[in-house]
Amino acid sequence: MSTPVRLLAFAAALAAVFVLALVGARTLLPADLAQAGQDRTGHSSSNPSEKDSSMDHSTAATPSAQHSEDSHDEHGQAPAADPVRGLTVAQDGYQLGSLTAPAVVGEDGTLSFRLTGPDGKRVTDYTTAHDKDLHLIVVRSDGSQFRHVHPSIDGAGTWSIPWRWAAAGSYRVFADFVPAATGDTLTLTSTLEVAGDLQPVQLGADTTESTVDGLTVTLDGAPAAGTSSMLIFTVTRDGTPVTTLQPYLGAAGHLVALRVGDLAYLHVHPMDDPTGKSGPEVAFMAEAPTAGRYLLYLDFQVDGRVHTATFTTTAR
Repeated sequence: MSTPVRLLAFAAALAAVFVLALVGARTLLPADLAQAGQDRTGHSSSNPSEKDSSMDHSTAATPSAQHSEDSHDEHGQAPAADPVRGLTVAQDGYQLGSLTAPAVVGEDGTLSFRLTGPDGKRVTDYTTAHDKDLHLIVVRSDGSQFRHVHPSIDGAGTWSIPWRWAAAGSYRVFADFVPAATGDTLTLTSTLEVAGDLQPVQLGADTTESTVDGLTVTLDGAPAAGTSSMLIFTVTRDGTPVTTLQPYLGAAGHLVALRVGDLAYLHVHPMDDPTGKSGPEVAFMAEAPTAGRYLLYLDFQVDGRVHTATFTTTAR
């Protein structure tokens, strides 16, 4: 591991200790003093959102959920944990609908959909995150056939992109976006069925190495349940470190992480290298909502071409 990344890991560890200290202090304060502290600042603490920097594929809490984390209900019971993202077709009044695509393998066509807001009207105003107004993730239910693309929107609020299926199966489609009206990241999902000769892909053992287009990517680290941990990806070609990684979507790499079984999103934040290097290492902070197995998809760019390295890992 290089010195800059080790410094990043050390800084992340110090940050975690600081947060734990704050949480502990809050727990030991009497309720009236804790409330007084909130009144002086005007708000309670909350998780960072993508609108502050770069878009993460995270379990960001809504304002109401963040408030509930610092309180109990009228019966004195602690609230349930915030739901993870990417499991529902509608949230906070926003809904993914009118999803269509070619119905069979090998047929050229268009994948299209619409997003509507709480007023029932199509959403046309978005906040750009990671260089795009919307990120579309398409993956088969067994975790194969992953695609991360960026459709275009017309004046009527319909998103579309030319599409052709390479394999049959049941697919999850995720629309990841930030409505300008709220500034909060949403990940809505729906399903498409593609006819053809189905060849399922069985999930194998955990992996720490992935080879794609002559490039080898190794993974150091694993997500942990309920806490943040660092994931470091190192890119090499024929054993030689690749130091010519090009920015992709505003960062050295872009990571999508999905929980095996329901394909829920993990909490992932890219970490910038303070030295400004362009590889061979790309680091992320990840937080798994539960123990279990997860699929990782790393997009990175070399020589003007985007490559996707895939991994399977286990959070404990």
